[in-house]
Parts: sequence; structure tokens; C-alpha cells
Amino acid sequence: MLAITLLGCGRPGSSPAHRLSVALPPDTLTFDGPELGRYGGRFVIAETGGPRTFNAIMSNDQPSNDVNQRLFIGLTEFDLNSQQTVPSLARSWDHTPDGRTWTFHLRRGARFSDGHSLTAEDVLFSFAVVYDDSLHPSVQDLLKVNGRKFELSAPDSHTVVFRLAGSMALFPTLVGAVRIMPRHLLEPEWKRGAFASAFGVGTPPERIVSSGAWRLSRYVAGERTVLSPNPYWFGVDRSGRRLPYLDELVFESVPDQNTAALRFEAGEVDAVDSVRPEDYGLYERRSKAGHFTLYDVGPSLISNFLWFNLNRREAAGKEGAPVVDGPHYRWFADPRFRQAVSKAIDRDAIIRGPFFGFAFKNWSTMTKGSHAWYTPAVAGPDYDPEGSKRLLAEMGLRDRDGDGTLEDADGRPVGFSLKTNSDNETRIAIDNLIKDDLARVGIQVTSLGVDLKTLITNVRSDFDYQAVSLGLGSAVPSDPAMAANFYRSSGASHYWHVRQKRPATDAERQIDSLFEIQADTLDDAVRHDAWRRMQDLVNQECFVIWLPSQIVKLPVRDGFGNLHPVALPHRILWNIDRVFVRARGR
Repeated sequence: MLAITLLGCGRPGSSPAHRLSVALPPDTLTFDGPELGRYGGRFVIAETGGPRTFNAIMSNDQPSNDVNQRLFIGLTEFDLNSQQTVPSLARSWDHTPDGRTWTFHLRRGARFSDGHSLTAEDVLFSFAVVYDDSLHPSVQDLLKVNGRKFELSAPDSHTVVFRLAGSMALFPTLVGAVRIMPRHLLEPEWKRGAFASAFGVGTPPERIVSSGAWRLSRYVAGERTVLSPNPYWFGVDRSGRRLPYLDELVFESVPDQNTAALRFEAGEVDAVDSVRPEDYGLYERRSKAGHFTLYDVGPSLISNFLWFNLNRREAAGKEGAPVVDGPHYRWFADPRFRQAVSKAIDRDAIIRGPFFGFAFKNWSTMTKGSHAWYTPAVAGPDYDPEGSKRLLAEMGLRDRDGDGTLEDADGRPVGFSLKTNSDNETRIAIDNLIKDDLARVGIQVTSLGVDLKTLITNVRSDFDYQAVSLGLGSAVPSDPAMAANFYRSSGASHYWHVRQKRPATDAERQIDSLFEIQADTLDDAVRHDAWRRMQDLVNQECFVIWLPSQIVKLPVRDGFGNLHPVALPHRILWNIDRVFVRARGR
């Protein structure tokens, strides 16, 4: 019981002396939080799963990103409260009138967590790694204009110059997506082709050198990840005291949402970032006695959808045969089949059922939580079971033996397996409703729940699936230009057919062209028009089949100052470097 008690609830940890023993650099970054905080304590958050890597450039899964976004910084950051791009490692920047040359001025005296100087050479190194086509990290797809990579140079150790092939609407924000990694440690790994495995979860914590406000203190696989303040961090509060205030930030790994709820109720964790809608009422009723607040942050920016596997195997550098068998590929590749599946799904029943009414229909990566880019007029094929049956009949799929299941011309039963992550009970429940809906139009679905790490491997590398249902969190900021890896046919998260050598369909070719317009032009009206046309094409083709998105409520323990949950991810931890324990001994 003692061990459990000491884990959470903001109880104080070690002295802040390690934060104060290192002199502040000449160029500090002042965070003007609502309250001046006090040193000490910890914040414990429950998260499903755990990090797969501490390599911020190669990180793809959400648990890894949640940790690495705390460990590493970019040239800029996006403030989720003001919704503005703000300075980080770069204290300022300027550009030429044509928007093609940008100069970033770095903070003097910035250091990594091991005390090594952080300079322009580290920025150039990090971008070189991102642009390495043998690695092709997903962020690479954001950092091109007209298909061309940026040209970088460093006139001196505190200046980085970018030259672009054209203008880019979100350039200052996009460069912040590249987290700055330590060249003095990782360049040898990169040169010998081992960068992808560097800073793995098996690396001793003291060898994980960070550039952000936090450093890795402890990691216990399957249990917890503990971060402590970076003693060389250049961030300060308005009184000039080095941040963070907390002694520890703890990510408690839990197998599922049930366990997260139990750990929160027991007082072992201070917050849960993923709550089932059916639990909202229970949390609300218990909030006063449990000394916590259920924050309503509004519409989620996570879009939910399913898609079919249209990937092809690579042979001799070229795309070869489909990964799935011939009959399934013929069905999946036909837009009428995908439209029929979309029309068979009763989304209102999903909202009433697994979401307990706390959800809304959504037809895009930009949900109505994105005030600037949500497009109410855009919609895909909604519930129309008779229309679904007509489309399937047009394809020659009929119930030839009267057993209730459609067969193709060769007598093969029509159906597929649908994978999702087994730790998400809401998604499992949604898939079961989809299974029932599709059975009513003659399609048999086998619902499969697998662990998230396996599913990510299936989706990104071995393609061992027929269909998958998952969610896609909005990038920060919530702007379509940030979703290059999803919309571009060459993207690593173009899930239905990743990393295409050339667009596989005319619709994808058009989407590629529209994406370039949307991402590159500085004319806001032109950007919005291109964005609407992109969404229409995705929905006409049903490359993904959209499912409802959730209204988000988050429980957080009382007694913390400067805490301000928001809709954009990370919804709770985005300003954790300024959060402090206001009251102790709860």
C-alpha cells in the first residue's frame, strides 16, 4: 500500500536544487502562466500501452509521441491555448518577401540534458535524418514544397537558414514538427545505418539525452515511464525561475480503459486522458467526493474510420501483387463495395450505443473540434441499407444459395476480417455493431481485437490484415497541411495503400495535386477551396469509411495549478512544464 500511495496524487518528491544549481542561459524563454508555481510533487497520468521508442524522429505511435513530445523540442511550438505558433529553440525568425527564404535565430546557451551545447549543427543533423529516404519518418511528408525538400544552411552556430522551392502556408509551424536530437550522440548511429533503433526502450535512461523541459529518469516496461526536469532547460516562469515546477511526470502504463478508471478511482493516478463515454455520468457523480474535476473540452479532434487493405507487395523496388488475396482485392478496390459498406453502417445507432449519445457524425480528418477547418457541408455515404444492397448487386454479389450471405460469381462468400485494438472497448463495441449492420446486407465480418503494438505493425509494415478500424488524432495545429502523411499517396499514413511509388488511382492523383495547393499557397480562400475538394474526393471514393467522433470529457485530480485541459492533443500534458502542486497531503 505504501508503494501505491507514493506513486501519485501530486505528493512531493525531491528538492528543486538540481534545477537551480545550473546557471540560466543568456536567452531564456519566459512562460507567463496564470499562476506562479511552487517546486515539488509529481503528476501521474494513466495511458493505455507504453512507449515503443524514445527516438522522437522515428516515433509513430501515440504512447511514444506523448512521452517524446515532452523530452524533445522543435524550433517552434504551437501553443494550444492561444492557438498560435510561438518561439521555442528559435527565439525569433524572419523571411524574404516571397516567403522562400526563412532565417531562424537560435537561443544562445541552450543545452541538452547532458549539458552539451545545443546549436545549429544539431538542427541541421535532425533535418538530415528526417530527409533520409532510407528511414522516411512520417514527418518527412510535411517538409516538402512542390515535392522538393528544404535546403538548410548554418551561417553560424546560432542561425539556421531554410530555402524553399516555393511558398508554404504553415512553414514556421511545420519546422517545429522536427524534434531536435543530439548530434554528438546520434550522428555515428545514423552513419552506420542504426538510427532507427537508437534511443530504444532498452537504452539506459541516463543515455537518453533530451532537448526539452524533461529528461528520462526511469523506464519499466509495461509499468511506467518517469520523467524528471532537465536541469539545463531554458524555460522560466515570469519571476525568472527555471521550469518545470514538478519533480516528476509519471506515465503509468495500463492494459485498458477499465484499468485506467480503477487506478484513478483508487487515487493512484491524477488524470486519465481516454475515458469511455459510458463512464462520464459516473465520474460526474463522484467528482466532488473524489476531489477531482471532469473537464468538458468539447468535440474530439480524433477522427474514427475503417479502411480496406489495398497495399501491394514491393518487388525489386516496384509495386507488385496485392497483399490480400485476389477476390478480396477485387472487392476492396471497387469504390462501389466501399460505398456499400459505408451505406450499411447505422451511425446513429453507434452514437446512441457505444458513445452513449456523446458523439457526432464526422466525415473528415478535421472534426468540428477544428474551428478553422471543419467543413459542415462535406459528407460521405450515410446509412442507406437498400442503397447498399443495390451497389453490391451492381458488382454481381448476390445470395446465390439463400443462406443470407452474398457470394461472388465464383461462389465465394463475401466477407472480411476487421481488426482493431483490443484495449479500446468502445471501438470493439462499434465493430460489433458494424458486424451486425453488414450482416443485414449479406456481408460477413469477423471482428478481431489485437494489442495496439501488433496492430501498428500490421498497418505500417507487414500489412497482415484485411480491414482495420482505428482513429487518427489531429496534428497540432489542426490544419489539413499537417496531414501530408495521410493525404499524399506517398505518405506513411496513407493507410489503405501506404508509400505509393506513384498515385494508384486518378482520385489519389487529384488529391496529391490539391494537397500541394492547400499546403503551399498563402491565399486562405484558395486553401479552403482545395481542402473542400480533397474531402469530397475522399468521400466519393470511400478510401476510408468514417465513423462518429466523440465528445471529450477528462477527469483530473484537484489541487494542481496552471492545469488547463484542451481539445487538441496532448489535451492534459500540453503545458505540464508549468503545472504545479497547489495543495499537498490530499
